[in-house]
Amino acid sequence: MSAAESKTNEPITTVRVPLEIRRGTALIRVRVNESPSLAFKLDTGFSVTTIHPDLVERLGLKRAGKLTINGIAGKEEADWYSGATFDFGGEKYSPRRVAVIPSDAERPRRSRDGILGSGFFRRFVVEIDPKEKFVTLRDPDRFNYTGKGEIIPLQFPRDTPIVEATIKFPDQSPIVARYEIDSGCDGALCLGHDFVKTNRLEELTSPRRNSSRTGVGGSVDTHEGRLPKFQLGTQTLTNVSANFFAEGSPAGEGLAGHIGLGVLREFKVIFDYSRRRMILEPLK
Repeated sequence: MSAAESKTNEPITTVRVPLEIRRGTALIRVRVNESPSLAFKLDTGFSVTTIHPDLVERLGLKRAGKLTINGIAGKEEADWYSGATFDFGGEKYSPRRVAVIPSDAERPRRSRDGILGSGFFRRFVVEIDPKEKFVTLRDPDRFNYTGKGEIIPLQFPRDTPIVEATIKFPDQSPIVARYEIDSGCDGALCLGHDFVKTNRLEELTSPRRNSSRTGVGGSVDTHEGRLPKFQLGTQTLTNVSANFFAEGSPAGEGLAGHIGLGVLREFKVIFDYSRRRMILEPLK
């Protein structure tokens, strides 16, 4: 856990906030420093919490330094700011610092006011229910899961969660690999170029068309394809959409790629970072 994103608040009670999925992005509303309601993306794949550059002055934030953010297409310099308090229906989260990414101000369409990254997911046990369209926040110290969902172990080499999952083709050996869980990705799977090439995925799937993915650092060309089976724990999804990177990778070294919201939204998902686990409750 980075010092800038550590747990800073008193124990909380359970809070439910409405969930909006807009163009494949999971958003919740929150007030910051007594502001009107703002839209923030839930992003397990982001190591920091961010605020849009246009809000810095209005929220009274204080500049506290610089950092480098690694994205899917490169790196970007950003500024640290202190003095932000997030209010979720009376329960609060006060990270020591938040990042302000300059390129957010350059996007032609503003789809969000910021990102809730790894520090937020460490602060709360976060339950995302796309069927009921609610996000439930709980105190990790008081949380005791008694449901029937499947518990998936999480690894944390750094700030973002890593899981093991399997791709299956007929008459082929299963392809077992490690993936980053990235709820901020609007796709299902994004797979790095080396992983795709080593496992002949383009040959096995006959990718349909060219596309691109955009994030911090710019954009990268991809090819879209479909995987017959993708298994996470004992949960198996069929005909799963995947973006094959033409170069580079959306995730760190040693990872196949990342698992996005297109997979996660098939479940009620509970992120319990304090116990290094993710819980999946199928919606069907």
